[in-house]
Amino acid sequence: MALTTTSIRESEESLHCTFASRYVQEPLPKFKIPKKSMPKEAAFQIVNDELMLDGNPRLNLASFVSTWMEPECDKLIMSSINKNYVDMDEYPVTTELQNRCVNMLAHLFHAPVGDDETAVGVGTVGSSEAIMLAGLAFKRKWQAKRKAEGKPFDKPNIVTGANVQICWEKFARYFEVELKEVKLKEGYYVMDPAKAVEMVDENTICVAAILGSTLTGEFEDVKLLNELLTKKNKETGWDTPIHVDAASGGFIAPFLWPDLEWDFRLPLVKSINVSGHKYGLVYAGIGWVIWRSKEDLPDELVFHINYLGSDQPTFTLNFSKGSYQIIAQYYQLIRLGFEGYKDVMENCLANTKVLTEGITKMGRFDIVSKDVGVPVVAFSLRDSSKYTVFEVSEHLRRFGWIVPAYTMPPDAEHIAVLRVVIREDFSHNLAERLVSDIEKILTELDTQPSRLPTKAVRITAEEVRNDKGDGLHQFHMDTVETQKDIIKHWRKIAGKKTSGVC
Repeated sequence: MALTTTSIRESEESLHCTFASRYVQEPLPKFKIPKKSMPKEAAFQIVNDELMLDGNPRLNLASFVSTWMEPECDKLIMSSINKNYVDMDEYPVTTELQNRCVNMLAHLFHAPVGDDETAVGVGTVGSSEAIMLAGLAFKRKWQAKRKAEGKPFDKPNIVTGANVQICWEKFARYFEVELKEVKLKEGYYVMDPAKAVEMVDENTICVAAILGSTLTGEFEDVKLLNELLTKKNKETGWDTPIHVDAASGGFIAPFLWPDLEWDFRLPLVKSINVSGHKYGLVYAGIGWVIWRSKEDLPDELVFHINYLGSDQPTFTLNFSKGSYQIIAQYYQLIRLGFEGYKDVMENCLANTKVLTEGITKMGRFDIVSKDVGVPVVAFSLRDSSKYTVFEVSEHLRRFGWIVPAYTMPPDAEHIAVLRVVIREDFSHNLAERLVSDIEKILTELDTQPSRLPTKAVRITAEEVRNDKGDGLHQFHMDTVETQKDIIKHWRKIAGKKTSGVC
């Protein structure tokens, strides 16, 4: 006869309400695994309760990452959450779904492949891994060419704007590539194609253009960059290519501005990355990189493994990863189709206009984002002498909103903005509610004493009329210095980073 070893005390604890048990009286383990187990109900309740202190993902307007999917897709995700994608021989259908996604995206981006021809690309863990792979492909191709020509190949560089996402800095540091950044300026917060081409030299492995800056959502002029770089290549004999970081804009431009030329229609564009977990409308964890042709992906980067049952080519930086993001991406592509994606993006654009108009009507902010680009509203305070955008961001937390405030990269550090990302689950009503809450905060801040030191900058209308030029220039410089002082002070008391955008 089998005897149970469960004590009466333990049995009772499994039946009692968690809040009547000893588990809510004891501190949670933070450094060492606990010696004893606890009932599953208690573990769930304790972890779930602590997670309540996280922000609401739907109100996280800092992130471009999708926070909502249909229940049917949620079911597909849960049913495949235990599938390891790398087991391609065991899960051949999942591998086929990835290949279909690659083909669909390649055609969406006008890659020169036939209707029945297999495109070159791969699913990745977000656009960061996609950028690493694309960057490595450019580096290896450049090195191979330099070796064949008997030239030095130890100092590769890449040209970008100062507005690039931090993953580009990671690529440069991890893979020993010099990052040459085109500085920004007030009123122009994307890479200037002409300045970028000026920085290109024989060691440049590629120029990276951003289709949807994380700072303002603006599209960079890839077509102009292609024209200027083509001219320079002809003059120098180089063949410097272009990579397009379309993490945010790759699922927007084809549906809202199909005639905009930024993709493989431009000859120098050799690879494109896009985030499926942003406007591809999939939960976090999926990105894609597509190459123009097989010739643009060096064979030495493709590995072949067979210990899982069959020969499997792989060209990713990781190994094990979940299958559900790929399955979810395929679901969205066939569920929405071109028509559905177009409808979603048009709704996002419409709600962007609602929010822009509401913020503009306050008369307190300048809109720095553009009409053509990712559905983002970026705006700066006209008067930061009493409070800053950082303080507005902090107060919005009280209403549940997560809206980031940050300063621009060099040479526009004195400009600080708030940024709202409009995703598919951000409605017209939420836009109006956000405007209302911002107005409440400004009214409250107007009545409070300033937390910032002020440096008065005064100039009369008569002085403006009588000025010959130098005085106005000095006035502008004084204003800029004042703004820098305010931002520097706020960072000190608020502990904010220069840029917390994603």
